[in-house]
Amino acid sequence: MPRVREEWLALTIEEPVDPGAPICDAHHHLLSEGYSIDDFLRDIAGGHNIESTVHVESDDTHYRTSGPEALRPVGETEYVLAQAESRGAAKTEVAAAVVGFADLTLGSSVDQVLEAHIEASRGRFRGVRQSKTWHDSPDLISWATEPKPLSNRRFREGLQFLEGHGLSFDAWVFHTQLEEVADLAAALPELTIILNHIGGPLGVGPYAGRREEVHEEWKRGIAGLAPFPNVVVKLGGLGMPMCGFPWRKAPVPPSSTELAEGMAPYYLWCIDQLTADRCMFESNFPADKVSSSYTVLWNAFKHMIAGLSDEARTSLLHGTAARVYRL
Repeated sequence: MPRVREEWLALTIEEPVDPGAPICDAHHHLLSEGYSIDDFLRDIAGGHNIESTVHVESDDTHYRTSGPEALRPVGETEYVLAQAESRGAAKTEVAAAVVGFADLTLGSSVDQVLEAHIEASRGRFRGVRQSKTWHDSPDLISWATEPKPLSNRRFREGLQFLEGHGLSFDAWVFHTQLEEVADLAAALPELTIILNHIGGPLGVGPYAGRREEVHEEWKRGIAGLAPFPNVVVKLGGLGMPMCGFPWRKAPVPPSSTELAEGMAPYYLWCIDQLTADRCMFESNFPADKVSSSYTVLWNAFKHMIAGLSDEARTSLLHGTAARVYRL
């Protein structure tokens, strides 16, 4: 992840828009290097009403260092819970829901991993994310898993164990893989599939300078998910460098209106295709922090949906995430 420049972010300061509106931040990380819970609490203290958050797995730094290999990712859940509970007096319930990692290609052995996560989370474990980004471009190889990763037979067997525990699957893929997500949703209609970062529309490598073309391809992919009620979408992630937006390279950070202008064609399309009841906003901090501050980002979200009904705005900011993650 590129370095977050706090001094640069401080050049654009805004007061929160509609500060009383309840928010559930549907996706963020706590990292051992450079982004602690104290860093996160400072970011969310800008005036928005962040009632709760969903913590999503990020790295193996806090995995267990002994015991069965398959169970080692449970260490991250233990770490996140310890961090969240150490700040129990904060007004925000950080990690009210936890999404961890389990290798879903383990077959029936994954069941004990899921049970260990559930026990370690003290009732907060809600699902698994196993990144399945794939592309054959050398420019994108650092994110590659394997070709057609969502079709892997053992992976799909593992997903059935998620269903058995009432857990969801957070899907992190690129826009070029959205048809695979639709196929997965059709094959497992009882599994809730949560598409991370609107399906990762790429703007680097072979997609640099092809924003309009990518946008049209991505729109078709999102529309293809609409018929599957078990699919919901996280609205966020466009601040990551892989999406190719220039915000992080500007002399001054973007204002919320500038962010809203760039993001609206993506997020509003998701809302139009899947409705507000199947979409939720996410900060994706600290990954998106390279492009804007937390307060400015949520202002941008609120600007984008200002023309929607009260019910729709409530769903997007809080209701969908609270329902899907069973808060």
